[in-house]
Amino acid sequence: MTKPVLANTDLITVGWREWISLPDINLPLIKAKVDTGARTSALHAFELDTFDNKGIEFVRFLIHPLQERNDIVKECIAEIKDTRWVSDSGGHREQRYVISTNVSIGTHQWPIEMTLTNRDTMKFRMLLGRTAMDSRIVVNPAGSYLHGRHSRKNCAAHYK
Repeated sequence: MTKPVLANTDLITVGWREWISLPDINLPLIKAKVDTGARTSALHAFELDTFDNKGIEFVRFLIHPLQERNDIVKECIAEIKDTRWVSDSGGHREQRYVISTNVSIGTHQWPIEMTLTNRDTMKFRMLLGRTAMDSRIVVNPAGSYLHGRHSRKNCAAHYK
């Protein structure tokens, strides 16, 4: 079955990078690279710890939500939906936990799947992949922060 093709007026236009939020895991602001080359979205995570709650497996992890700010640490908890082998842009394969959460860009919100991986050495703490964009987003590669800019001070204030 093929998916319907939506008119451009029905799609959300985003730039190659955007400030987003992940309200289900209590991340009010995180800068994401909109990556049409990545199939799956990826979120920075370290010190992952799994636990069972009434027969449902969860993962607790830490995140540095703001780039170049390792002094800000946020704990997140999410239900594990799956584990998958993922190849990064360098061809390295690793097994990652997959979680499902809502993503918010501007006034728009919808559920996405994302993998958890340590992105401390990467410029962006999150990649928004093609699957999350499918039938919702069109990317303007010349644009940045089309749904709002945030200063470093403003972002840090969200995590105090």
